[in-house]
Amino acid sequence: MVCRRHLSYTHRRDGRRHEGRRMTARTVGFIGLGIMGVPMATRLVRAGFDVVVWARSAAPMAELVSIGARSARDAAGVFAEAETVVLMLRDEAAVDDVLRRGSAPFTEMVAGRTVVQMGTFTPAFSSSLAREVGEAGGRYVEAPVSGSRGPAIEGTLVGMLAGDPDAVAHAEPVVAAMCAQTFRCGEVPSALAMKLAVNTFLITMVTGLAETFHFATRAGADLDLLREILAAGPMASVVSRGKAEKLTADDLSAQAAISDVLKNARLAEDAAHDVGADHPLITASRKLYEEAEAAGRGGLDMIGVIAALAARAEPLDEENPTAVTI
Repeated sequence: MVCRRHLSYTHRRDGRRHEGRRMTARTVGFIGLGIMGVPMATRLVRAGFDVVVWARSAAPMAELVSIGARSARDAAGVFAEAETVVLMLRDEAAVDDVLRRGSAPFTEMVAGRTVVQMGTFTPAFSSSLAREVGEAGGRYVEAPVSGSRGPAIEGTLVGMLAGDPDAVAHAEPVVAAMCAQTFRCGEVPSALAMKLAVNTFLITMVTGLAETFHFATRAGADLDLLREILAAGPMASVVSRGKAEKLTADDLSAQAAISDVLKNARLAEDAAHDVGADHPLITASRKLYEEAEAAGRGGLDMIGVIAALAARAEPLDEENPTAVTI
């Protein structure tokens, strides 16, 4: 299926509601308040939704409550309050645990609800979850997003949606409140297939940028000048400019952490293998991210994968020290 572009007109970009528009007063549940979940749920609150949140940690819930969200005691409490529930959980095991799949409470929670699953998982997992939600009397929408913490804060994520057309239309205003654009991709799991294709480009591109700076460091090039030249050229993007700036500023605080990117690289590599696509670049990238995580750098931003390249290289002469500190 080809994704079709849909711009959001339900909410103003300044976060205020359009008076009289359908769905602006709906209660929305949000489960999973991690590095992406907190700013995404914040966008929903600021867009005028009545947001009910739950996470295993109290601090992010308190942060959301301080700006107008409501908290629930547990995941079941979120489903009791909200017809539409967004899941932004770390992995498949967390989804199964939160939803209590395979038990009577799962059916009780999702019956009559629209589950909007925004994490990046395997297409097979999403397909099985969609089937089980449907059998329990609920609706399921796959809605992964492209972007990291910065775009989540700014509301410039790109959303990809898949599922029954009526369910997608129902959930789209919620997703659109967190995104600059949304695209309808067809039936489940076409949105996740699209997300894994997008991630293949993103991961290999950032890995290539890290390799560029690693080579420039070894060659003794001026890294600030390299950053300016790349930013001025036809290959520049918001991502390349941001990651190059982080390197030259020696700021490796995570926008997209190495451990999370490694998970996504593995998903993309496995998906490519499953459909018989050749995947040398994502495989090479995955190996580098594994090396960076094994070296204890999993919490750094993904551009910190340059450390894995540096670890592979021969030591520099003392007269030509590494300019980028990792």
